[in-house]
Amino acid sequence: MAIRTTTIPWATHPAVRLVLALIAGIIIWFYRAEALPELLPWLAGGVAVYLAAHLWAARQHVPSLNDAVGGLGLLVVVLTGTTVAQHATESRQPDHLYQQPGIEFYRAVVDDGPVVRPNTYATTLRVSAVRVAGQWRPARGGIRVSIPRYEAEVAAPQYGDIWLVRGAPAPAKAPLNPGEFDYRRYLAYHQIYHQQFIHPDQYRIVGQAPPSWLRLWSMQCARVLDGVFRRYVKAPREFAIADALVLGLKDDVDNETKQAYASTGTTHIMAVSGLQVGLLFVLLQLMLSGLFGHTRGFRYWSAALGLLVIWGYAFLTGLSASVLRAAVMFSFVAVAKAAGRQSNMYNTLSVAAFCLLLYDPYLLVDVGFQLSFLAVLSIVYLQPLIGDKIDAQEWMAKKKRPWQSKRQQKLMFAAGWLLDWLWQAVALSVAAQVATFPLGLFYFHQFPLTFLLSNLVAVPLSSAALYVGLALQLVAGLAWLGTWLTGWHGFDYLPQGFGWAFEKLIWCFNEYIVWVGRSLPGALVQGIHLTPGQTWLLYLLIGTGLAFLAWRRLAWLGAGVAVAVLFAYSRVAEARATAQDRRLIIYSIPRRSAVGLHDGAAALVMTPDSLPLNNTEQTYRVLPGLIGRGNRQVRYVAGWDTAAAAVCALPRRGPVLLSWHGRRVAWVRERLWRGQQPVPVDVVVLRRNARVWPEQLRATFGQRPVYVFDSSCRRWYVEQLTPQLQAAGLRVHDVTMQGAWVEVVAGGASN
Repeated sequence: MAIRTTTIPWATHPAVRLVLALIAGIIIWFYRAEALPELLPWLAGGVAVYLAAHLWAARQHVPSLNDAVGGLGLLVVVLTGTTVAQHATESRQPDHLYQQPGIEFYRAVVDDGPVVRPNTYATTLRVSAVRVAGQWRPARGGIRVSIPRYEAEVAAPQYGDIWLVRGAPAPAKAPLNPGEFDYRRYLAYHQIYHQQFIHPDQYRIVGQAPPSWLRLWSMQCARVLDGVFRRYVKAPREFAIADALVLGLKDDVDNETKQAYASTGTTHIMAVSGLQVGLLFVLLQLMLSGLFGHTRGFRYWSAALGLLVIWGYAFLTGLSASVLRAAVMFSFVAVAKAAGRQSNMYNTLSVAAFCLLLYDPYLLVDVGFQLSFLAVLSIVYLQPLIGDKIDAQEWMAKKKRPWQSKRQQKLMFAAGWLLDWLWQAVALSVAAQVATFPLGLFYFHQFPLTFLLSNLVAVPLSSAALYVGLALQLVAGLAWLGTWLTGWHGFDYLPQGFGWAFEKLIWCFNEYIVWVGRSLPGALVQGIHLTPGQTWLLYLLIGTGLAFLAWRRLAWLGAGVAVAVLFAYSRVAEARATAQDRRLIIYSIPRRSAVGLHDGAAALVMTPDSLPLNNTEQTYRVLPGLIGRGNRQVRYVAGWDTAAAAVCALPRRGPVLLSWHGRRVAWVRERLWRGQQPVPVDVVVLRRNARVWPEQLRATFGQRPVYVFDSSCRRWYVEQLTPQLQAAGLRVHDVTMQGAWVEVVAGGASN
């Protein structure tokens, strides 16, 4: 069977060119922000020059001039992207929190729903005013705050509440350990540059003024729908997944369930986004076309009804960012379909992305935005190519014979339809993975080989569960109305039946996902590290491969081979650099002492306090750095591992000495006794608020080593002892505030 050639002519896809130019401009801002002046006057001048050039070229009737003016227009769009990103960056404004030193109090509004954590509530505040030197002044800025859950009379923050807070927020912290997730950069992409832990006696609610009343009503509706699920879905696990599947509320989903879905590539089921909105849109269109497809004006009023349903669902689920993105995307699809332009899906998606990026250019670095649009683009292009390879219905039709009974022929028709449906589902899943798996490797460092097996069953079951869950909400509302009107409680049996069916459907696909994860534990490939450059090379490799399949030219094949060789070279060079690297790391883990010995691809992480690191500490504090360095042989040891490094304790309960490849580290927990012999070391680690004095430290270890406070030291202790050590001429490093101490043993210096 010949491969169908599919091309994307630039002339017929103007929106694609425009959105690529806009993206290029936004990327320029991300990399060159500090070097750029105020761009708005430049943009105004660029637009004026383009309009003048366009009018002049239109009078000349020279095709080459039109091409040049078109290129000039794209440059103006690039400048538009950079300008929009510049003006979307709040920290540039003169009244931003960064420009307000000495804050005594500030007034702010709760701008997000609460995130429930084991011990705290987390939310975002948007500042409106600050008090400095006794004077109130207007201000702006976002603060990510946490408040304790279990102290007396602490309620969850409510969207729209106005807080009066005592004290000043602190700038968001940079990552403290090698490879750790950069939460500061993540917050900055959401225009949040400060953090604060607020005790209950530090703030007071002084009023309510929601930034958006529409969103407040939307969040209240979501809480009402959440109450319906709580009433009719009895099992805790199934209720948690119901909330996540239909409403996007994941606070009650336990970590084990989240890990099971992540391990099988089905996390998207638990996030209300393009999948749910798309399923709702498709079901509505199928129902309307089947019932009213031949009525007059169907194309227009069905699109209007589709928009109403899409945005109604977005409203009922709290107007979260992921739902809004999906609603905007399918809104453009519905409008394009009503206008008779549904065949040019690339332009439609590009216009949707263009509008979203104009509204918020920082969406470009949002993982959900990237995955959503790449998946849809890949499905639009690849799914027909893959799906057309096999026509199961045609194949079964050729197997029919005149002498077969009508029953046999019907069974063969049904089998052909089922096989065709399965193949199209496979094509859809594979097409989505082709475009998203490099990003999955880059962001999540893993790839589930069971994604096809999991999605073929879990997605249809979860789709059915979504429809039943929405029907449950509808019949529950009707039952409440009937009971209110008549006083008869028999109406409640109908939503109870829907609730039972909904719970069983969730149980089925959840058990299936758990079964797949347990049956094929080795199918989750973990610990994959890609640099940004390697991720781009993977996408370039995919692009050249698709170009070769489309046009069958050897030049594209040669380009693909060259990209593959370059990718392989980068991986080999990275592995070689790792093999020659050797370093000692004193980690920054709250209230813990931890040291890592990294020797090539091997790593040993020890905790001197003899308590092993828990799963959270390993996953978020240590593991990212191990993946980034390519450590394949990792051991965690509680206490000291004397087989891997020379460890000895000095007499009279003196410090513990660790010797490893020529580096000597002293771990001081107790006091240093008078008369203790001088010990030559490279690093001195102070643990558990060791009772030491600068004179003793200098007499015992000298001025050569660096004195490191590990995370087991209290804040008051560090703040009290640090100036004394610095006054004595000793170098000091605090891992809690400055990040992990990295001692390069071979080929470099300490950091």
